[in-house]
Amino acid sequence: MSNTPSDHSPHDTDKQDVQYDPDDDSYNILQCTQCDTTALSIGHDDPPISCHDEPMEHINQVNMTVKPPDIREVLFQVFGLPKSGLDICLCVIGEGPLSASEVATKLDYDRTTVTRYLNKLVDLGLLRRSELNRENGGIINVYHSVDLEQMRLETLTGFYLWAGEAATLIENANMTKQEYLAENPDQDLPDVFWESFPHK
Repeated sequence: MSNTPSDHSPHDTDKQDVQYDPDDDSYNILQCTQCDTTALSIGHDDPPISCHDEPMEHINQVNMTVKPPDIREVLFQVFGLPKSGLDICLCVIGEGPLSASEVATKLDYDRTTVTRYLNKLVDLGLLRRSELNRENGGIINVYHSVDLEQMRLETLTGFYLWAGEAATLIENANMTKQEYLAENPDQDLPDVFWESFPHK
């Protein structure tokens, strides 16, 4: 009997918060000395990122701590891929080319679920699809892995797109809060504030 995997990503509340470490070379947070522009640099920023024709400065202290990201949460939030989608992707990368039925058999997943995620992975650019002529006639779709460097580029640029949208939401929230408080200096920010941001 095949399994229908859950589409919900697990939450890990036991991990300790992390704080920005300016000595960690894996990424850097930068700011412009002349405006409020901030930027995230992955790896070594050489040549340095510039704003107003001048190199941006490294931010050396961030007071806020954050929950450490979990790869399953990131894939679910950014690409809509729960663990089952990742399992299917890794199965094709490791053993492909495979048909949807073959993936379903190997993972003991429902074939309909497998087909849905295979098509989503193709749309995301993480897998590719081709048609294969059967020996007994007919055509079947099979799925292949893409070049790993292409996958790296697709996932990073997709994440940057999501991060840009998230940063815009946060900035809009800050501006909305400032505007409300400026118009209502004697009132607390109401709960209805959050209702101005529609759920998608």
